[in-house]
Amino acid sequence: MTGVRRLILFLISFIAYSAYAQTGNPTVIRTDSTTQTKNPAFTRDTSIKIVNKDTIKTASKHNPGTATLRSLILPGWGQAYNREYWKIPIVYAAIGTMAGFWIFNNMWYKRTRDAYDIRVNRPQDSLQINPKLQPLATTSLQFYRNSYRRDRDYSTLYFILTWGLNIVDATVFGHLKEFDVSEDLSLKINPVINKNAKGFSLVLGFKSPTHKVSLIP
Repeated sequence: MTGVRRLILFLISFIAYSAYAQTGNPTVIRTDSTTQTKNPAFTRDTSIKIVNKDTIKTASKHNPGTATLRSLILPGWGQAYNREYWKIPIVYAAIGTMAGFWIFNNMWYKRTRDAYDIRVNRPQDSLQINPKLQPLATTSLQFYRNSYRRDRDYSTLYFILTWGLNIVDATVFGHLKEFDVSEDLSLKINPVINKNAKGFSLVLGFKSPTHKVSLIP
């Protein structure tokens, strides 16, 4: 029995010593005569840098409403906000073309209108008619007056539509600016076999990010 007690006391002492060794102070590894480094298992990662809060700048979120409002105020401003600068010349070319048509048709509408009014109501002022309209008959002046007035109204409508397309473009691409196409998007072609027909189905799936866990130590 004495031997058994000694064995038990030896085991208890060994376990206590092992527990103290595991919970004791970390081992100090002497690297040179001036610096000491603690056991790497108990040291922090020195690659982590603490950034001062005052130096952190948060990026502003892209707002499609801002792009819409800017395009409503000034054509191309919304495209600049979306960083699509290459669209700005296209926007101004389209709107400028519609504005040019309106100016041209409105100018000749006024000329033919005044010429027709002079021919009908003030023949004594016929010298005031535009030289290009002098050879035209009264009925021709009336026809061209109506045509230019109609074209001017259409030019006004086209100008408004072009301005509206500029706003729509800035709004749509402002929303798509935050749309992220990543590897989480997948397209699968799965065969569908029925009793009556055969075909293929297209499946667009969104995969949530997964974390790989290694079971091998």
